[in-house]
Amino acid sequence: MTKHIIWDWNGTLFHDIDAVVGATNEVFRSYELPPLTADDFRAVYTRPIWVAYERLLGRPLNEGEWELLDNGFHEHYFRLSAACGLAADAELSLTSWTGTQSLCSMAPHTHLVPLIESFGITRHFTRVDGLVGLTGGEKAAHLTAHIEAIDVEAREILVIGDSVDDGLAAKHVGARAVLYTGGMTTRAELEATGLPVVDTLAQALTYA
Repeated sequence: MTKHIIWDWNGTLFHDIDAVVGATNEVFRSYELPPLTADDFRAVYTRPIWVAYERLLGRPLNEGEWELLDNGFHEHYFRLSAACGLAADAELSLTSWTGTQSLCSMAPHTHLVPLIESFGITRHFTRVDGLVGLTGGEKAAHLTAHIEAIDVEAREILVIGDSVDDGLAAKHVGARAVLYTGGMTTRAELEATGLPVVDTLAQALTYA
């Protein structure tokens, strides 16, 4: 039985694929790569993010290159994401769930909290955790700390996210997960996890 839902933010509740692709194109402009479409981006996307960047470049990153790319990405992303909104059924899904819910994101915490507040949805969450420190890694450790903080048994939790990494993190902590196609990852990659895959957030709630 599901008592608690942990939502992902980027690509799940927050429909920001255009900003992600736009920022990625900006930061790789000096490399003279052809501009990526959303489908192009999904074809290389993975976590940790530096592996996706190495896929784009076809080589390992040089020393210090990841930090430059990551800083540049976020500078462009924060600007472009101002034009992005919530997923089509995000507010309805948050309102319709009668259990408790929280949010665990790999986005920088200092940017995440005011953004969520700007949409007027903070009241739905018992806790919001973004990253403090380095970005770009895997979610398992971050989700583990989040679950310890909310003090809910992992077997009573459903994680809803848009990436393979969300599914792997849920498996790591012993929670169930459902993966949403509206974000950064192709349906084929999501389905390869063996987890349920849905096209709307409302459909995700049916697994709760």
